Amino acid sequence: MNRTKGVDAMLWTIVAILLIMWLFGFSIDLGGGLIHTLLVIALVVAIVNLIIGRRP
Repeated sequence: MNRTKGVDAMLWTIVAILLIMWLFGFSIDLGGGLIHTLLVIALVVAIVNLIIGRRP
């Protein structure tokens, strides 16, 4: 169970970092396409994590 909490924390950290990078990309417009792609991937991972986390 500790491993699951570690994975959850890691995924949420990645989501937060990518969200910051995404917002930074809007302000500077550097690598916007890559950042948007990574953000979509992070959101998919977060949603899958939420769905899997609800299973008993």
